[in-house]
Amino acid sequence: MGLVYADITLSNPVDSNLAPVEVHSLVDSAALHLCIPQHIAFQLKLNELEKREVTLADGSKRLIPYAGPIKVNFANRTAFVGAMIMGDEVLLGAIPMEDLDVVIHPATRTLRVNPESPNIAMSKAK
Repeated sequence: MGLVYADITLSNPVDSNLAPVEVHSLVDSAALHLCIPQHIAFQLKLNELEKREVTLADGSKRLIPYAGPIKVNFANRTAFVGAMIMGDEVLLGAIPMEDLDVVIHPATRTLRVNPESPNIAMSKAK
């Protein structure tokens, strides 16, 4: 299918004096979390909340800093999540994608607002 990227905005909802950071993010519905590089965590002045054990694609396990909260904006959607601080690019995984109510359009390899709920994010709570 190929790689999917989207422009998203990250900000610190606790410190409104900090400017938001606009990033070109890898989008992967097979990954779970929002992952950000250390330099983004520094820019947003995020506090490490804890370390979490993460299983990487090669099966190895590592302790990774987990920080937040982070406000994520895409189109007319907003989500508040925590993030794993790792890697060299931003990765938008399934948990924030579900919260944003966005989908990957397979033909165009683009991130889109859920067409079933174009005006307001939809979720299930049952």
